[in-house]
Amino acid sequence: VTAGRIKIEDAGFDWKILGPVRNIVSQLEHIAWTCDQDAYAHTGQKCSAQSILFAHHDWDNAGLFDKMGEIARERSLSNLTIGPVLSHTTADIQNHQEKLLKIPGAKVLFGGKPLTGHTIPECYGAYEPTAVFVPLEELVKPENFGVCTKEIFGPFQVCTAWKSDQLKLVLDATERMSAHLTAAVISDDPQVKNAILGVTVNGTTYAGLRARTTGAPQNHWFGPAGDPRAAGIGSPEAIKLVWSCHREIIQDDGPVPEGWVRPTPS
Repeated sequence: VTAGRIKIEDAGFDWKILGPVRNIVSQLEHIAWTCDQDAYAHTGQKCSAQSILFAHHDWDNAGLFDKMGEIARERSLSNLTIGPVLSHTTADIQNHQEKLLKIPGAKVLFGGKPLTGHTIPECYGAYEPTAVFVPLEELVKPENFGVCTKEIFGPFQVCTAWKSDQLKLVLDATERMSAHLTAAVISDDPQVKNAILGVTVNGTTYAGLRARTTGAPQNHWFGPAGDPRAAGIGSPEAIKLVWSCHREIIQDDGPVPEGWVRPTPS
C-alpha cells in the first residue's frame, strides 16, 4: 500500500550532555531535578525520556548522581510517581541491567531493584527508578555500545562521566546512535555548546542551562532527523517538512527564578 514508504515514530534513545558550568553549586538542585523529571516522570514511558546522561566530571565531583538518587528515592507507588511498565517485564529490565553490570567498571548508582508490595501483574514491569553508571571508555567500545544504547521504555537510564579532553568520544557516541530524536545540551560555555550543536543531528535539541529532553518551554516543530521516513508532529508545517531533514534547536538559558524551590517528583 505504501510502496515501502512508512513513517516512523518511537520514543527515541535520547541523550543529555552536561557540559562545564561556571557555578555548579547554584545549579545543582535544578539540574538534578530536571534530570529526574526527564528520566522518570510518567515512569519513564514518554516520548523523549532521558535514556543516557553524559555528565562532565565537574558535575560528578559536585555530587550530581547522589542528588539524582536522592530525588528518585522520593518516587513511590503510593504517591503515583512510579507505576507499571507496559513495554517490559520486570525480568526484562533485570536482564538488561545484568548485561550492563558485566561491563568493567559499571555499577548501579541508585535503584536497581524490583518494586515490592504491589499487585502489578507479571506481564508488566515494576521497577525502581534506576541509573547504571558505565565508564565512558568502556561504553564506546563496539562490544559494549549496543547494550549501553538499548532503549528501555521505563524508569531506567545509563549515566557516564567525561573530562574536557574526552568531548570527541562523547560526540562520536551520539553520532553512532541509531535514533536521533531529542537531545539536550546544558552548558554556559558558548564554545562548548556550539561545538556540540554543530556536529550533532538530532531533530529536536534543547540547549542552555535550563535545557531538558521533555517538557518543552514552547510549542515548536517536533520530529527526528537523519531519516527520510521521519515524521513531524502537530502542525501544517510539520506535514510539509515530513520528507526533509528539519532540525529544531530551542535555547533556554533563562536563570532559575530567585527563591525557586524544587517541586516534588511527578
